[in-house]
Amino acid sequence: MSDQNYITSFCSIKSSKVCINSHIDYSESSQVSSIDFLKSAYKHYQLAYPKFYKMDSLCKLALITSDLLLKTNKITENYNKEEIAIVIANSVSSLETDVEYQTTIDKNNYFPSPTVFVYTLPNILLGEIAIRNGIKGENTFFVFDKFDAGFMSSYINSLLNNSRAKCCITGWVDFYENKVESFLYTVEKQPGIMNIEHTSEQLTKLYTNQ
Repeated sequence: MSDQNYITSFCSIKSSKVCINSHIDYSESSQVSSIDFLKSAYKHYQLAYPKFYKMDSLCKLALITSDLLLKTNKITENYNKEEIAIVIANSVSSLETDVEYQTTIDKNNYFPSPTVFVYTLPNILLGEIAIRNGIKGENTFFVFDKFDAGFMSSYINSLLNNSRAKCCITGWVDFYENKVESFLYTVEKQPGIMNIEHTSEQLTKLYTNQ
């Protein structure tokens, strides 16, 4: 079997726009707040997942992006759930929720919010995606200063070529103040909807142009 792997579909959310496989699928005014945009996108696509409203913003962003990605590419139907990996990175970990959690800690009336505390780890979003889709494969979260196409392409290719997974949901999900961006894509060992070789160069081009 060839060691070549392929980017077979992608979905991104940035600047109040949803892009699926290189075309804008939904957008709103850039004046809309990031939180309001996520709510409107959730309603627009009728995702019907009540737990959405209990999630922090980072998880909401990841869930919408992954849901739209998996509606485009039916990998959860084409692979065993144990064969699908999830590998995601960002630049700020769970800082948006960490800051919110810190504000609930009052030295004079010590009662930090347990509901907010649940989301003070970035890998919680991996769990939310896995639970939503019943995925049971390997999952990993990395924190970098910026999207690292070289690392991501190398790590995912190694994952698939060493038979630790047959497919991977991977990419970048960042949410902190004015830094709101998601870029998730699927990698498989055979060409798919997009048929783009999973190399650092091709990944950089796709990420830059989305």
